[in-house]
Amino acid sequence: MSAIPLILTVFVACAVEAVEALTIVMAAGLTREWKSTFWGVGVALVVLAAVTAAIGPALTVLPLWVLRLVVGGLLAIFGLQWLRKAVSDWYAFTLAFKGVLLEGLEVVFIVLTFGASQHNLGAAVIGAVAAVVLVTLTGIAVRAPLARVPENWMKLAVGVMLTSFGTFWGAEGAGADWPGGDAALLVLVPVVALVSAGCIIWLRSRKAAVSAPAPASEVVGS
Repeated sequence: MSAIPLILTVFVACAVEAVEALTIVMAAGLTREWKSTFWGVGVALVVLAAVTAAIGPALTVLPLWVLRLVVGGLLAIFGLQWLRKAVSDWYAFTLAFKGVLLEGLEVVFIVLTFGASQHNLGAAVIGAVAAVVLVTLTGIAVRAPLARVPENWMKLAVGVMLTSFGTFWGAEGAGADWPGGDAALLVLVPVVALVSAGCIIWLRSRKAAVSAPAPASEVVGS
């Protein structure tokens, strides 16, 4: 594989991971507050850099499924909580930290694996950096429009995304093989959204039935 195909391959693979991390960061920042979110991102990047510098190529032999299982399970729990109500800013920090750290490790795995196999680590790094920069700039561009979305709708979207990602990673960590790999999220997210919408409709109808006034005949009879 020459340099250009290697760069493009790593770019696409890392872009997928970067988009997943961006989704979690945007969710935490838009629905809570950005200071805690940025602290979570910053600490995650420091930890990621330290781990990469200390272990290096040995990262490729670490059991990533364990991290996916733990992080996926926690994200699913936080996502379900977010569907119900807002949570504290500590959650913004921890969500951003875990999301960036997990996806960052996967980016490092991709770079080391492709770069080592093709004996061109530099080209792999170029592809990864280009993907992360592009996704980051996209996130900055859409931040302002998303901030105008009503809070309850944003919380619903955040809950759906976190529950979907958490379920996806948790199942992968437990050994499940999703059909189509990451593309399974294109099915999983709408399914979670539909289930959430169904629950909302059911709860609203139940609330309306409880608050409805009693018939006049029942009032007279009582």
